[in-house]
Amino acid sequence: MNAKSELPELYGPLHAAATETVRVVRGIDPATLGAATPSAEWDLRAVVNHLILWTAHNFALRAEGGSVPSEWYERDFTAEPGWAEAYAQQVDKALQAWSDPSVWERDMPMGDSAVPATAIAGMIMLEFALHGWEAAEASGQTYTLDETTATALLGQVEQWAEMFRQYDGFAEPVTVPDDAPTFARALALSGRAPR
Repeated sequence: MNAKSELPELYGPLHAAATETVRVVRGIDPATLGAATPSAEWDLRAVVNHLILWTAHNFALRAEGGSVPSEWYERDFTAEPGWAEAYAQQVDKALQAWSDPSVWERDMPMGDSAVPATAIAGMIMLEFALHGWEAAEASGQTYTLDETTATALLGQVEQWAEMFRQYDGFAEPVTVPDDAPTFARALALSGRAPR
């Protein structure tokens, strides 16, 4: 059997969100890293550093059973030469690791307990898409997801919204029209105001 056919359905949308976020990060002018983002607390540099830490390094290490060292939480990855290309390469490494179906069969630590790998992958997808969108907004780019990926994202937002709100990862939902596009509804439910 082809290994790809054994991967969960979530892998496709996760890969698509990762690819779009890498495109956005590569398109950032380093001179704009001080720009404001839709997140009042974070400028573009903070969003990019968050993306690099969690969606590149932590994402790859999770597949190996590890996680990022706490001293990296304050690391300014954007001060390092070639940070955007390094991010792209690290995301590619992570996606390769997660393309192994056995990775998805494990339980992975989260806090004091363990959760299925699919839960970790879903939260990583939220990081890619929601913070990728913030980076795009702050850098004058457009963040685009196909309908399948947007639908998967909305499902993940619905699943994790209350937990993320407890830890200030999401704000209160923003009201959008009932016929708003799926991606806009996902953004709004996460407390982000789509255009």
